[in-house]
Amino acid sequence: ACPGVDLASGRDESAAMSKAPTTQDSEGAPEPTGQRRSRVSGIDRAVQILDHLQQEGRALTAYEIARAIGAPLSTVYAIVEDLLDKSLLARAGDGGVWLGPRLYHYGLAYARDLQVINVATHEMHVLSREVGETVQICGRDGGMMVVEAMAEGPGHFVITSRVGTRVPLNWTASGRLLVAGLDEAERAALFRKSAKASPTGRAVTDTTLLLDQSREALATGVWIQAGESDYAVACIAAPVLDAAGSCPITVSIVLPEFRVNEEHSNFVDAVKAAARRIEDKLGWRVGRFTASR
Repeated sequence: ACPGVDLASGRDESAAMSKAPTTQDSEGAPEPTGQRRSRVSGIDRAVQILDHLQQEGRALTAYEIARAIGAPLSTVYAIVEDLLDKSLLARAGDGGVWLGPRLYHYGLAYARDLQVINVATHEMHVLSREVGETVQICGRDGGMMVVEAMAEGPGHFVITSRVGTRVPLNWTASGRLLVAGLDEAERAALFRKSAKASPTGRAVTDTTLLLDQSREALATGVWIQAGESDYAVACIAAPVLDAAGSCPITVSIVLPEFRVNEEHSNFVDAVKAAARRIEDKLGWRVGRFTASR
């Protein structure tokens, strides 16, 4: 039988069963005889599995997951089966596993009590009706921008991204803004680690240039990118700054590239006004003013 994992106690039993002359470390490579492998709890392994699936954005087999996270295959099999039983994972048609429906229900419950998203979602719909284009609320997860809410515009212009879409920060206008609150060294390290070439080949990957653009974006309160992640698609984003001056979310208009040139100032004014309304309703602008006094 395979070594099991007790998620309730958080103990990775396979890590405790390392009394053989040769053991495997967390990367799956042999250790010298007599050395004990560092323990990783069952809960930590479960989080690693869920995080890796989210990062990959597709179903994976237990074998693929084990190789990617450097965990014993028997441990991953045991945890995957447990997560499947609890509907935290679901089986995919190709033999892999994907995030399960229970996680979606948790997300809905979390979102209902998240004032930031509730306020931002309302203003997102107001802005979408005002400009007649798709509007998104975006946040940051490490070096990735994540679409957290979206209101589709009434036109025929099709936006490929949906809620939950994750793309590297350097592909997006929002990515230059979501780093507000980090110091210069932290921003540089984040851009250096996460910047990737985009499908169009037009996304900036140079760390120095990304830092310059980020400073300019935060100083002007808006950033525009066109064609960096998708051909003929543009985005105009404004930061929503909290009382400490960090940027937990942005509000952005996604539209055909040609419309940016035709109605540039109207869109910029509209998206900046929407960001200010969100800040005002959350009391963040008053908080920044009070803190600066």
